[in-house]
Amino acid sequence: MTLTSADNAVLNPMLRELAAEYASIEDADLLRRAPVLARRLPGHLLEFLEAYRLGEPSALCLISGLEVDAERLGPTPAHWRGSQFGSPALPQEIFFLLCASALGDVFGWATQQDGRIMHDVLPIKGHEHYEIGSNSLQHLSWHTEDAFHPCRGDYVALMCLKNPDAVATVVCDAGDLDWSALDVDALFEPEFTQMPDNSHRPENASESTGDPVVDRLRRRSFDLIRSWNDEPVKRPVLFGDRTDPYLTLDPYHMKLDGWSERSSAAFQGLCDQIEAKLRDVRLKPGDCAFIDNFRAVHGRKSFRARYDGSDRWLKRLNITRNLRGSRAWRPAADDRIIY
Repeated sequence: MTLTSADNAVLNPMLRELAAEYASIEDADLLRRAPVLARRLPGHLLEFLEAYRLGEPSALCLISGLEVDAERLGPTPAHWRGSQFGSPALPQEIFFLLCASALGDVFGWATQQDGRIMHDVLPIKGHEHYEIGSNSLQHLSWHTEDAFHPCRGDYVALMCLKNPDAVATVVCDAGDLDWSALDVDALFEPEFTQMPDNSHRPENASESTGDPVVDRLRRRSFDLIRSWNDEPVKRPVLFGDRTDPYLTLDPYHMKLDGWSERSSAAFQGLCDQIEAKLRDVRLKPGDCAFIDNFRAVHGRKSFRARYDGSDRWLKRLNITRNLRGSRAWRPAADDRIIY
């Protein structure tokens, strides 16, 4: 869907009003109200999102045309730390949040970007060859978002603020795969070891949040991450309907040794098909992409960062349709951070 000038004329005053009311997208009251505020979005936009959510016509939903003032936006931050304060993109962030809240509940990870709900996706100097979203010279390998965790989101969403080099996000839709040519039964078996990805490692977090209770819970989370790295849990790669399955895999972070010959062959067949069906999505400023994390894998092609304030800059949200499913991992029913 492409937003029209009439849509922006309706949205802009509402977004400016909300941006004046809240200092940050991380405001607990804004996050609590977001599902109600989402009802103020244009009706045809809500219908479009609901058709995507319920009918699953595609693994990718793209909303384009949101107005972004490049001059007001200013330089791309050098790091994600602190970028949520005084954000020049707060009106666009609020639009992104409201669209996401029409699909489900947004949530964050204690082990990612210091427990923030909305993440910055931007190149960080020194991460060029690291398998993490802040790299640049290395491809970000295709994957299911947070594939290792039982509370992974239903959707991972990206909003583009800058992409001057037209860097491609790559996506493969499970609907494009030929399941009849794959050993689906083998891929449904819990025989595949999935490791936590690098973005959840403690070296990518601040040493302390300043809150002793939060720091204690976060240390527990990092200990669990380390235990899953030391003793990977065996899980299936496919689940759901065997004729039109959902998938969860992150080959870069999977321990491939010790698998049976059948499991290895089935996994390789799936990966080969995914590689053949990947397609480029080049996000433009104002684009909001919602990727079905059950029905797609995604990654990003490499690029050369300049670190001069002009680099690619995206925002990212994780969305779940079942916040209660992670209750054992959250300190309170209305807490959105998984520990």
